[in-house]
Amino acid sequence: MPDTFVIATAGHVDHGKSTLVNALTGMEPDRWAEEKKRGLTIDLGFAWTTLPSGRELAFVDVPGHEKFLANMLAGLGPAPIACFVIAADKGWQAQSTDHRDAINALGITHGLVVITRADLAPDSVETTKAQVRAQLRGTPLEAAPIVTVSATTGQGLPELISVLDEVTATAEPPTTSGRVRLWVDRAFTIKGAGTVVTGTLTAGTLTTGDTVELRGETIDRIVGVRGLQSRNSTTTEVVPQARVAVNLRDVPADDLHRGDALLTSGAWPIVDTIDVRRTMGETLDSGIHELMAHIGTAAVPARLRSFDADHARLTLDRPLPLQVSDRIVLRAPGSRNVFAGLLVLDVDPPELSRRGDGARRAHELAEHPVKGDILAEVARRGAVERTILTRFGLQVPVDESLPADVEEVGEWLVHSPTLTSWVEATKSLVRGELAATPMAAGVPVKAVAEALQRTPDSGRRRGAEPKRDSPAKAKIQPALPLPEGSGGAIRALLNQIISRAGLEAVDGMVRPPGHTAGLGAAEAGIAEIERRLVADPFAAPEADDLRELALGARELAVAEKAGRILRLGDGIIVSPRTPAQAMRILAGLDQPFTTSQARQALGTTRRVVIPLLEHLDGRGWTRRLDTTHREVVR
Repeated sequence: MPDTFVIATAGHVDHGKSTLVNALTGMEPDRWAEEKKRGLTIDLGFAWTTLPSGRELAFVDVPGHEKFLANMLAGLGPAPIACFVIAADKGWQAQSTDHRDAINALGITHGLVVITRADLAPDSVETTKAQVRAQLRGTPLEAAPIVTVSATTGQGLPELISVLDEVTATAEPPTTSGRVRLWVDRAFTIKGAGTVVTGTLTAGTLTTGDTVELRGETIDRIVGVRGLQSRNSTTTEVVPQARVAVNLRDVPADDLHRGDALLTSGAWPIVDTIDVRRTMGETLDSGIHELMAHIGTAAVPARLRSFDADHARLTLDRPLPLQVSDRIVLRAPGSRNVFAGLLVLDVDPPELSRRGDGARRAHELAEHPVKGDILAEVARRGAVERTILTRFGLQVPVDESLPADVEEVGEWLVHSPTLTSWVEATKSLVRGELAATPMAAGVPVKAVAEALQRTPDSGRRRGAEPKRDSPAKAKIQPALPLPEGSGGAIRALLNQIISRAGLEAVDGMVRPPGHTAGLGAAEAGIAEIERRLVADPFAAPEADDLRELALGARELAVAEKAGRILRLGDGIIVSPRTPAQAMRILAGLDQPFTTSQARQALGTTRRVVIPLLEHLDGRGWTRRLDTTHREVVR
């Protein structure tokens, strides 16, 4: 499959962009009758060609008029390469500056400059070149090659084709295995086929039969890919970079809009609040708060909260699929100029509720690397699943290359100091709870998790008194709460914390290895019961006896688990040795024997003998023959 590349034009109105595309491809990019009638590009146009090298080019032709800056940004936004057009007979003009600023704001670093209409002003070519070099100084295109052509006479077109080959040969190769984010620039219906959307595919691979996530202004659903076209040809697979038409199943075209996106399902964070850095344009603390944000083909109203001149929080009118290192163009409502360019630094920013949070956040963002800060992301949360950071667009290194103070625990990346605090807090909780309740078999795993998810401020209203808690729980309030996560993942993290605390989780209880529940104040009562049962194994204490000895259900349960007593049905308490002692006596009776004979032989009451015989039946030591007779199983 030949390499394909998408190139968007840019430049002032009436400088020959569409004529140039027509000369290179033999295709008329203007699609609307009004465009052809007025000789003015209004909306995006599309054309394609194949270079002599075999590389395939798809052109997105954008309008140059100031009234259509939003359409221009929709065409240029997803494009990886820009073709900047300046007419020799007109030189640098107002929208030349706007389009240069847009390219700069979008971070497009690959491209070329074409000086057109050279036949109309041959003496102005060198002057125009000098203008271009001066205007592009300090921008990503300052070193871009400049080619002079006349689209009407063909002058310079062979050289332009050669330069296009060179530019595309050095372009960064797209990622075919990455996640798909196709910004929609058109949606329409084809009779017999249904709804079709078009866009520029810059990463990932689309295949007929795929299911994708459709996120947009009025839609949020999973859809199927019924068919694909690229360069007007049907295909079963499209790889970047390419212009693609996607035939979708069961979606009305009226539900779709420019700025919607087709996504790899579940692979993108859909966010409406982001922290950003200014890359060019007006300072972010200039006092303007209501702006229009352009990304991909989307144009969304946004509110700017500045932290300083270069950093701010942007709140979008509707959520978009964004990632760290995305580029955004800001435009003031009603303005026909670029206000500023932004780089997305954080798609899951922290809440800012305390005085001074804005200044602190500005300092943090100033230190933020362009492609994200793994240590900062992990430290802020204490622990985060690796897949979450990948969804945010961060390149997460393998374990050996992780930053200091970050370690891998199963599916989690964990901040080592925070992990230590969770371990110490768990030790403190279990030690405190078992000291306070020595009869406990341990601390429930759920209680440990809930305690780790508490912070000193959790559940507190501003100005409210801190919530009072038990002394043991009051000690376990780590500065960062245990994160939320999928069930299996969070259990794995919790198990690691328990293990590092030198504890174990058995039957849902966290305890020190070898821990046995003590009886505390109940020890004297249980010892008295044991003394009585040694003297008479079948004289089970009455309920009044148990009350006098302060032995309730909890104390008896702990004593039984410790092997000190045996509880039979109807609240009968005997020694664990009592069943064996009874068997020795019952084996000496004539077989079979009655309940009354057993009672007399054991010297006990009916209250005791019936649950005792049922217990022996349950063990398989005796067998019930009828309503009155049993026998010892030999």
